[in-house]
Amino acid sequence: MTPVILLAAEKESAQVTDWAARIGWLVGLALFVALVYWLMREGWKWRGTLQGDLPELPTAPSEPGAARLTMSGRYHGSTTAGQWLDRIVAHGLGTRSRVELTLTDAGLDVVRPGATDFFVPVEALREARLDKGIAGKVLTEGGLLVVTWAHGERLLDSGFRSERAAEHNEWVDAINSMINKTETEGAR
Repeated sequence: MTPVILLAAEKESAQVTDWAARIGWLVGLALFVALVYWLMREGWKWRGTLQGDLPELPTAPSEPGAARLTMSGRYHGSTTAGQWLDRIVAHGLGTRSRVELTLTDAGLDVVRPGATDFFVPVEALREARLDKGIAGKVLTEGGLLVVTWAHGERLLDSGFRSERAAEHNEWVDAINSMINKTETEGAR
């Protein structure tokens, strides 16, 4: 019996949690997450600096004409045309937001509450199509209205999604017919 009593006396109580080590790990993790977010923010600002040659965004004329089409939805960003992952962040074009689109004979008016509004003159419009994605947003096939337009020396793709996706086809047809009409009149 003596050996059993000795074994019981040698057992130690359960170790108490080391709060200093646990708090140290939590602070270290929080600092790491803060560093990652700071690096992402600096990368975003650097991309804007690299795109500093992009001219200021055009504003809507005082008399744009009667609205041909209107749409409420989301603006998902702009990219270099044909390169759906090369996001443009200069002048707020990389900021996602709600959007009110209005198509007039003068062009496409993009009103974004909480972000920079801009206007695409009809002579700058190049193409409208349905697509499935643009930098940071991937949807089902045809779930995104993409408008290609010239701004300065660059061609840009801007992605929009209507609250009613069935409207997208009507927008593609209307914008492309405006482009064809402008090209035909310009050829005369």
